[in-house]
Parts: sequence; structure tokens; C-alpha cells
Amino acid sequence: MDVRAEPSGLTREEAARRLAQVGPNVLAEPPRASHVRRFGAQLVHLFALLLWAGAALALVGGLPQLSVAIVVVILVNAVFAFAQEYRAERAGDALKRVLPQTARVRRDGEERVVPAEELVPGDVVVLEPGDRVSADAELLTRHELRVDNSTLTGESRPVEPDSLVYAGTHVVRGTAEAVVVATGMGTEFGRIAELTQSTRDDPSPLELELKRVTRLVALVSFGLGSLFFVVAGLLGMGLEERFVFAVGVTVANVPEGLLPTVTLSLAFGMQRMARRNALVRRLSAVETLGETTVICTDKTGTLTENQMTVERVWSPEHGWFDVEGAGYEPFGRFVQSGRVASARPLRELLRCSLLCNDARLTSGPAGVEIIGDPTEAALIVLAEKGGLRHEHEAARRPRVAEIPFDSERKRMTTIHLAADRRVAYVKGAAEIVIPRTTLSPNEQERASAAAEEMERGALRVLACARRVLEKHDRDTDEIEEELELLGLVGMLDPPRPEVADAIASCRRAGIRVIMVTGDSGYTAEAVARRIGLVDDGAHVIGPLEIDALDDDALQSRLAERDVIFARISPEQKLRLARVLRASGEVVAMTGDGVNDAPALREADIGVAMGRSGTDVARETADMVLLDDNFASIVAAVEEGRAVYDNIRRFAAYHFSSNVGELIPFVAWGASGGAIPLPLTVMQVLAIDLGTDMLPAIALGTERAEPGTMSRPPRPRTERLLSRRVLARVYGFVGLLEGVGAMTSFFLGYVFGGWRPPAVLPDAGTAYYQATTMTQTAIVMGQVGAGQAMRTERRSVFSVGLGSNRFLLVGIASELALAVALVYVPGLNSAFHQAPIPWWWWLALVVWAPVVFLAEEIRKAVIRRRDARRGRAQ
Repeated sequence: MDVRAEPSGLTREEAARRLAQVGPNVLAEPPRASHVRRFGAQLVHLFALLLWAGAALALVGGLPQLSVAIVVVILVNAVFAFAQEYRAERAGDALKRVLPQTARVRRDGEERVVPAEELVPGDVVVLEPGDRVSADAELLTRHELRVDNSTLTGESRPVEPDSLVYAGTHVVRGTAEAVVVATGMGTEFGRIAELTQSTRDDPSPLELELKRVTRLVALVSFGLGSLFFVVAGLLGMGLEERFVFAVGVTVANVPEGLLPTVTLSLAFGMQRMARRNALVRRLSAVETLGETTVICTDKTGTLTENQMTVERVWSPEHGWFDVEGAGYEPFGRFVQSGRVASARPLRELLRCSLLCNDARLTSGPAGVEIIGDPTEAALIVLAEKGGLRHEHEAARRPRVAEIPFDSERKRMTTIHLAADRRVAYVKGAAEIVIPRTTLSPNEQERASAAAEEMERGALRVLACARRVLEKHDRDTDEIEEELELLGLVGMLDPPRPEVADAIASCRRAGIRVIMVTGDSGYTAEAVARRIGLVDDGAHVIGPLEIDALDDDALQSRLAERDVIFARISPEQKLRLARVLRASGEVVAMTGDGVNDAPALREADIGVAMGRSGTDVARETADMVLLDDNFASIVAAVEEGRAVYDNIRRFAAYHFSSNVGELIPFVAWGASGGAIPLPLTVMQVLAIDLGTDMLPAIALGTERAEPGTMSRPPRPRTERLLSRRVLARVYGFVGLLEGVGAMTSFFLGYVFGGWRPPAVLPDAGTAYYQATTMTQTAIVMGQVGAGQAMRTERRSVFSVGLGSNRFLLVGIASELALAVALVYVPGLNSAFHQAPIPWWWWLALVVWAPVVFLAEEIRKAVIRRRDARRGRAQ
């Protein structure tokens, strides 16, 4: 397509023809599965398939009520999981702002504003400060043009473009006209966006672990069911009894409530993270954060404010001043020798900073916004901190002429009327301005040394000077010679205040933080030192060195302490993520620009910026930081660890009751039917999907234990149901509940008048009262287990018995449902129960403190043993 520019621009007819030919100037949406397909996926994952199998067995075994109940569980869970992810997707869509909505173009010889999506190759666009470039375009004319390319390159400073400007970048200074050469996915922005679609979404660690748990549960459930089917036959049971027995054993071992409680726990974690400014777009990503071992973070806008700030000022007469405050809010004090000082000695320097300046500050919805160069905006803020205001100074000293900045002169001069004389204010690079001053050689050397000191601290240094002009001073060289040096200012894109503490928290938590930036190594290292990311032995690795390393060598460099990657391209960042993951790391990759998007998708957890981030990054990421604050990642990691701990808690809680449910079936089968079935399959369902549900969900809301962020990340080899957890469940808590269940079963007969050696009745009121005692004893054991499971080793008393109010509500509802199952007509008969006298409850409620106190004693023994081992070492 011909993109040669005509001075009058395209005609409307030609623009419409080209729009029909090339399509709108928008980025293609990444492919998404349909809602039907995504909902269907919630019905056929491995755990859901296990429940489907349980429902089928129940139906074949003549238990249609159980079958229907399990199917309802599957459907409800699928709806809830789909709804949560859909809400997160909608929230992410609300953050979108890819390309600007409008652009200024010249068409039919007139300048007009058109929707950005209607730009076509050949359009002549007009660019001014504050504009966001809407398409890749070749420059036709320019005047002091400076562009912020940070969304593409990560470079924090505005640059002078060579011949092209790119979609998604910003004009910070100057003006230009350019002819559009590429739109939409044909732009550089679109090329990088397309890279994000070349990587695939791998299962999260939690998804993999739940598959392992499902396989284990399936193996144990169907294995035990089959084994007991055979054993029951050897004991002389009939075929129908054996089948019911096998189904009962199988169902007792399947934690039907585990799937919805996992989903709800992840959803609660997602909501807690959202309250802490971290929007998680995928449920399983909540827990993955807790496993993170490495965070690869961009610098600009992530570790730093992305707001240039003057931090130091040097005056030839008054020496050094530190300037407090950060960003573009004009609040901050001047400090000299550790004491608050007046800015009056710097007044003329501040006036130069304010008047020799083309930037402006405006109020926007997000606070103070800048129009123009961020460096000049920082100088305005410096002057306002010193009490000067632009409107007042500009009225007293109106500008009458300007010698603009360019990359060769490296300075800018403005001329102002002050009473009956003209004053030239000059600002520019220190090495250019200082030699043009009236300072003696020794004084110039002192000023240059001050500038070097600032530069060693990674500050960008500008010199400010002035000259009172004579009437004959007309030539540029004359105006900019014999200057009076007013001073030096040093500025930096400052680190976010919370970042240093966040970095320290990551280190305590065993998480490595690696800076991966498109900025210069010198600046990156200086910022890294300020936030405590690196020590004196930092290793800065540039793009050429990365390209020279094979994957094994790169993996070795990544394992080094205090490593920084600077001037990194998007492809190299993607490679870093792949190499880290290949070495077994769980990688979180943070970023806000389109250049970050491919690596965000490749990482285990992609973390994008919500305010300053591009849509491509946000669409790709698993989590979006709504406040763009790196410290929010630490909060999210803590929540992720707490979520996994909570999943383990209620998994142990569920399986404890499963063991308690299994033992009555074992007793029945082992006795060859001499002992009536102490617990029916419907009663198992009442526990798993009734009384257990709310307390299990409440365990999913448990706050992180103290010290959660002081332990290393959980190894990927550690199982959700580890040997320690299984021993706790099957060998202790579950066993106690089973003993309590069988004890209460026999007590039910005894309280009802049965005495040995009479045969135990297997029907009628006496039998139903005995099964009522069995089920209720398991419920009481679960009351104690619910409190005991809140901690793994610490005493529950150390976190407070009543600190989880949701659990108290869950226990109350558990008890209320247990009572209803006993006494509500129709409900009790449906679940094979019968009313019992009030004093029988005395033999039941005791199992709650028995289980709880037994667990407290066990944990105390473990703590004492660990303490002895610690002293021995």
C-alpha cells in the first residue's frame, strides 16, 4: 500500500477505502475459549470425574438420593468456579486502555480529530506534547520532539526518535507530523502482543497437586471398596450386601465436599487479594503465588515511581541541599546538614528551573499529571517546593525569546523581561554549562566534582545559570557565555517508599528478586542498591552477554547472588523466564509494558500493573496490581501461602471425618454383619455435604499464621497430603473420631436397654437411635478437629479460640444441622435417624474436647521435640 504522504493528507474517500482494506487500528483479542467450553471444563476435570463415578456407583447401588446430591455438588461447584473467573475477567476488561480513543490527522487539507481505530497507512498524524501515538508512523517534520518509549523498551527517559514513532508511546515534548506506516497488529506494539499468544498456559502447581490428590483418593477409595467387597464375600455376605458395603466404603473415602471448599477458599483468597490491590484473574493462580521462589521485576514504574524527582541541589555559595518528597506532588522540605533549611538562598536557581521550562502540571483523576518532559516537570515541582509559582513568576518575568534545547547543544535558554532589563536563564548538561560560566578554574573543578558525585549516585544532573543581557547581546553564543552558575540539581526516578521493606520481606520468605529492566545498567544498579536489592558485589548483565550464553551458562548466572539484567529485549526476558522455570523455579514476572507481555505469559505467575500498564500486559497476566505497587506482591504472596495452608487444613479436616466414617463400615464388614451397619451411606453424605461444609469453608478464611513470610517457599515436591498430614489424619485425629463413633454406637444400644449377649437389632427405633449416636459423635469430633486444624504446630490458644468468627458460625451451623437431623420429622427418617433423649448428648459432646485436647497435646509434644533438637544443634 502506498504510504507516501501528501501535504493535504488523505481524502475521506481514500481513508475509508484503506480502512476497508486493512481493517481497524486495533489489537486482535487473544483467543478465548467460549463460555460454554470453559463451563464444561469445570465439569470434566479429574476430581469432578471422580465425583461423577461416585454418583454412578450410588445410582447402581440403589441410592438415587445420594447420586442426585453428588451431581448437585458438581454442578454448584462448576457454576461457582466459572462465575469467579468470569468476574475476574470482567474486572480485567474494565481496566483496558490499549490505544488512545482519538488522534489528530490531516484529511482533505484540514486538521481533524478522528477515532484512533480509523487510522490507516498513509494518514498524516499531528503530534503534540501529551499525545499518545496511535500507530507506527514515519516522521515528516519535527521540532524538539522527545518521546517516552518505556512501554516498548523499558527505558525511563524520553528519547529523540530517529525516524519512526511507535504505537503506544507518548510525546513528552515538541511537535511533529508523521505518516502512518503500520496499524493494529502490524505495529511493533502488535508484534510483541502476538508473541504472547505463542506461549501456552500450563497447569498451575495447585492444579497438578489436586490431580495427584484425586488419583490418590480414587486409588484408595476404589481399592478399599474392591478389597472389602472381596473380604465381605469371604465372610459370607450376600452379593447385594457386599455391593452396598463396597459402595459405602468407596463413598466414605471420597471427600465430596473437598472440591467446593477448595474453590471457595481460592475465591476467598482472590477477594482478600483484591482488597489488598491485587486482582487475580485465574482462581488457581491464587495458590501459585504462595509457591513463588523467584520474582523477576521491571524497574520503571514497578520498583520506582516513574516520576522524576529532584533529590539534591548544589549551590556554589551555599553547598549541598537535600530535597524531601517524591513524585509530582509539590510537597517537601529542603534539608542542609541534617536540618530543615530555608530555600531562600536557592531562590534564583529555583526561578531558573521554573522559567526555563516548557512543561506544565495539571490536576487529573489520578492526581497531578504532567504535560511535557518529566525532567522539566521535576524542576517545576522543585520550584514550587521552594515557594515559587509559575503563574506569578511568568507574569513578573514574561518570556520574550527562546533558544530551544537540542541533542547537540545539550542546553536550553529562555530570555525574560525583568523590570527594565533582559535576563537569560540557561539549563543544560553540567559538562556543557559549567565551562561557559565565570567561575575560576578551581571553582569550575569544584562544581564538576559536585556533578560527578551526583552522577555516581545515579542522579541525572542539570546545571542552572543566568546572565543579565546587555542591549547588544543578540548572538546565541554571546547570550550563553559568561554565565553566572546558580547551581546544580540532581534528579532520579525514585524508588517506591514501600519497596525496600517489600524486598526485605521477600528475602525473609526465601524469595529471590531479580531486576530485569530495559534501562541502563548504571541506573538499574543504583536503584537496586537504594532498595537493598543488591550489595557491593552486584553483577550487571547486559544484552550482549545474555546472547553469548547458552541456557546452561545462563542458568548458572541466574543462580548468582545480586544479579541484575539491564537493557533487556522482550525476547531475552522471555528466555529468562523459560530458563528459570526449566531449573525448577516458580517464577513470578512483573511488568507494565507491552515488552513484558510474552514473559508474563511464560511465567508461572504474570503480574501486570493496573494503572500504568498496557492492555496487552494486563490481558496476559494472571494478576494485576491495582495500585502498581511492588509491595502488593508481598501481600499477595502471603495470601497465597495462607490459601495453601488453608487448603491443607480443610483437606485434613475432610479426610479426618472420612476415616471416622470408614471405621464403622470396617467394623460391620469385619463382623460379617454381626454388628449392624453403624453408619448409612446417606448419613455419610449428610456429614460430607452438610455438617462438614461450613466449618471447612471457614477454615479457608483462616488468616496466615505468624511467621508465614519467614519460612522458605514450599518445595514443589511437597505433597498436599504429605506423609505427615496422612499420619495425622489416619493415625490420630480420624482414628479418634472412629473410636468415638463406634463407642457412641454401642452406647446408643446400651442407653436404649440392650445388654449382651442379646443380638444387636438392625432395624427399628433402637437401631436408628444407635446410628444417630454414630453420626453425631463424628460431628462432635469434627467440632474439635475444626478448631485443632487451625494450626499445624502452634497451639490454637496462641491465635485465639474465637479469632476466626466465621469458624464459630460454621460450628454453630454444624451443631444446628446435627440437631435438626435428629429431631425434625421427615428429615431424620430420610437420613435413618431417630430422636434421642437429651441426656444422651452428654456422651456425645465429650468427643469435641477429647479430639481438640488430644491434638493440642500432640502438637505440644512435637514443639518440645523440635526445641530439644534445636538446642542439640
